[in-house]
Amino acid sequence: MTDPARILVVDDEPQLVRALSINLRALGYRVDTAVSGEDALRKAAAHRPDAVILDLGLPGIDGVEVIHGLRGWTQVPILVLSVRESERDKVMALEAGADDYVTKPFGMGELIARLRAALRRSTVVDEGGAVVKTEHFTIDLAAKRVIGGDGDEIKLTPTEWGIVEVLVRNPGKLVGQVQLLREVWGPQYGEETNYLRVFIAQVRRKLEPNPHRPRYFITEPGMGYRFEPGSTR
Repeated sequence: MTDPARILVVDDEPQLVRALSINLRALGYRVDTAVSGEDALRKAAAHRPDAVILDLGLPGIDGVEVIHGLRGWTQVPILVLSVRESERDKVMALEAGADDYVTKPFGMGELIARLRAALRRSTVVDEGGAVVKTEHFTIDLAAKRVIGGDGDEIKLTPTEWGIVEVLVRNPGKLVGQVQLLREVWGPQYGEETNYLRVFIAQVRRKLEPNPHRPRYFITEPGMGYRFEPGSTR
């Protein structure tokens, strides 16, 4: 029997932290809390959470710096919870390595659904799997690993992996934007196409020999994306 997932909640609003803690514990999660960026990094290193719920506006170092700090050593799912609504703030957090972005005020049901989706993306569920080899990298769908041409592992965040996995399992086929959003983030998604642009760009930076002229992860403007394992485009 596996232990319940451990969630680190990082926010400087005591009432919100209390509400999140009560709801998460009622669902069986273990919960740690932090009220500052520095405290969050210490707690994450000490307790190794399975997911992090993170506010951006923190005393001390802000949430984006916390994301950078976490991404230096872990690929744990990070859900940003913030009053900041601008696309610039969302893109900045996602590019720093966050997996999802929830704007305050929010519905507890929606947040829990997004948390569960993030935890599913980070859990190995496919034992059969397959190995897909290209000229520049090898993808092991069973082990959820990508190995570069030099033999070193290429680290992907859970959301980056989710996108790669869906596309690689449909080689040469167009995967529509709505389908990709719903398969990776969950059925309640369908309009957040800016998420896809950010994460596809990150995947290309890590896997494409020339991210500006992709040969593996191809955009079909206005429609979706395709994975071309043997493309010379």
